[in-house]
Amino acid sequence: MNILITGGAGFVGSHLCDKYTLNGDKVICLDNFMNGSLTNIRHLIGHRNFKLINGDIRNFDLLEKIMRDVDVVFHLAAQIHVDRSVVEPKLTYDINVIGTQNVLEAARMYDVQKVIHASTSEVYGSTQYAPMDEDHPLNAPHPYGASKIAADRLCFSYINTYGMNICIMRPFNLYGPRQKDTGYGGAISIFTKRVLNNMPPIIFGDGEQTRDYTYVEDIVEAYDLILHHEGRMGQPMNFGTGNEIKILDLARLIIKMCGKEGQIKPVCVEPRPGEVVRLIADISRAKSVLGWKPHYSIEMGLGKYLDWYANYKCEEWSKPT
Repeated sequence: MNILITGGAGFVGSHLCDKYTLNGDKVICLDNFMNGSLTNIRHLIGHRNFKLINGDIRNFDLLEKIMRDVDVVFHLAAQIHVDRSVVEPKLTYDINVIGTQNVLEAARMYDVQKVIHASTSEVYGSTQYAPMDEDHPLNAPHPYGASKIAADRLCFSYINTYGMNICIMRPFNLYGPRQKDTGYGGAISIFTKRVLNNMPPIIFGDGEQTRDYTYVEDIVEAYDLILHHEGRMGQPMNFGTGNEIKILDLARLIIKMCGKEGQIKPVCVEPRPGEVVRLIADISRAKSVLGWKPHYSIEMGLGKYLDWYANYKCEEWSKPT
């Protein structure tokens, strides 16, 4: 199978590149390295089944050339951070909306068998009811979420207008190895870095906001189930655990699991604009259609992530500068 993974050098994309390259599929990794890292896929370079293209989904001509021999697209390339979208809303729109339309149009032109689109739980905004199913109103309060709503609905329009086989995935918060721990990284990775460097986790707001965290191995399994699902999925699908944790409690848990309890305490600062208050997934559709369910609790996933992080960063810190 010929697989295109946009954003393939990113956090989740690189795990998909690993899986399908080693599975014997031909994998094309397209990334402009705005969020992705060469480190994530360096070990695949030179593999006979793997091809890396340094390129941008905003370049339609490039996508048209790539798409000619592609069977399946995993579309993960995006500007993925709420904070950055507040600072750079136009960039966020151009990548997430125009870029997604480019991917869909190129896939339509060349009759790609399946497109798997990474939407996000951020399209919902804060809960109006819990848990949140796929019929929950789309009320994202920030430019990132608005851009992902537009991309999500573009996919839906291509399903209904052109009969394309597109799955709209709405993962809730993801974490695990390779997630960035600097700049616009994820809360878990940033908290971990600070705690292991004997610095307090910084929490925006009072920390009472909740999130539903899914470990990366569980979401990779979800992608694989969608890839091999024979039927069409014209409706969006949530992926989460169905369990929520307060950000303040998450910070305290990381401190405890890093052995820093009593030494470090979280610090709360001014809330960010557009902060979503509560997210918790209803995953009934994923269970019934795909038979998918998460295997990792937050404690299990954090334990595995912290082991990886400590070993990975020890190796990195030991390198000469």
